[in-house]
Amino acid sequence: MRTGLVILTTASIIAATAALAHKGATGVVLERMQGMTALSDVLKELTPMMRGQSPFNADQVRAGADVMVTHAGQQMTSLFPEGSVQPVSKVLPSVWEDWDEFVELAEQLELRAEGLKLSADVGLAASQPDQGASMMGGGMMGSENAPAMGGGMGETSEIMTVDMFATMPTDTAFAAVAQTCSACHQKFRAEDD
Repeated sequence: MRTGLVILTTASIIAATAALAHKGATGVVLERMQGMTALSDVLKELTPMMRGQSPFNADQVRAGADVMVTHAGQQMTSLFPEGSVQPVSKVLPSVWEDWDEFVELAEQLELRAEGLKLSADVGLAASQPDQGASMMGGGMMGSENAPAMGGGMGETSEIMTVDMFATMPTDTAFAAVAQTCSACHQKFRAEDD
């Protein structure tokens, strides 16, 4: 009984915090803010696992990837009708000025999230023979030995397909997802105050 009260209290605090963060947002802006929060929550939930700080759970990775897929691609871009700016929104005008690039990033996020789901069967790089440290835990991320995950924005590397992710360590696929989120935020989201 006491555990249920703790869970209920925690859930109430989280819901109140999310509501406060989106206070004043309405309509499509509120909808997209809720979608972005869902994406952020998945990244925060999976990051410790990718760093080897919590046990790897393939089902949790697949569930998180499913959430990402539902908020990416066309679903994401549909929440950005031109001029949909409210004071609480962090969207920059560059979304509409560079619409094709924004669409490309939304599609990449969807593809990479689908790939992350498939890679859950592989496990972390550290658990693979001859792979060394995990990508997020100080291994190859950002190094010249990291696999190419290009697909636009001036990159010359090979475009990754969903099937390519199926044989990739999960933390490598996760790094690709995080890279896509970061690229989008750098160009299309205002800095936090």
